[in-house]
Amino acid sequence: MDAQTIIARRVAQELQAGMLVNLGVGIPTLVANYVPHDMRIFFQSENGLIGTGPVPETGMVERYLTDAAGQPVSALPGACTFDSAMSFGLIRGHHLDMTVLGALQVDEAGLLANWTIPGKLVPGMGGAMDLVAGARRVVIAMQHCAKGKPKILRQCTLPLTALRPVDLVVTELAVISFASGAPVLMETAPGVSVAEVLAATEARLVVPDVVPEMTFDGATT
Repeated sequence: MDAQTIIARRVAQELQAGMLVNLGVGIPTLVANYVPHDMRIFFQSENGLIGTGPVPETGMVERYLTDAAGQPVSALPGACTFDSAMSFGLIRGHHLDMTVLGALQVDEAGLLANWTIPGKLVPGMGGAMDLVAGARRVVIAMQHCAKGKPKILRQCTLPLTALRPVDLVVTELAVISFASGAPVLMETAPGVSVAEVLAATEARLVVPDVVPEMTFDGATT
């Protein structure tokens, strides 16, 4: 499996039936492709859609049906659309069970930077700050390093998205939990050693005596 597939499949294991879940831009959008056949998840896009399904197959794209990034999505039976005011009312009202977001950096305290790089033109923060503050659980899906440099740092050097820490980070190398207030190495990817994870991470990880490998059992779409 490539890095993005490993991340998306592992994040999909965090889902539970009946959840209302927001998927951010990039790797997070792939998570919908790995939901077990018998599990009903309600995916929300902040541009006003609940009931998004997997990325549509070639030839099945509906140009008016997109996610918040403007990328084509599918809609499951029973899906509903609404305006941005309703969408952000759901987010800010703490009705989302989980949001899955990409990241530029995450630090030892679980603080996230994912919306801008100084000196580069960006359209704005978008819904990221609302999602981090409003979702009941924040899961980060990202590659462990960028251009050979760690993205999990002792302290973020880029502007923070919010002051609320994330709950879990999933990369192609590891699963790291911030539930205790410190980064704890929960799992390594298949064939990846603890030493390899530590070498690719600037933050000081708490390493339990036994760190299991990720598993990818179960049917997926």
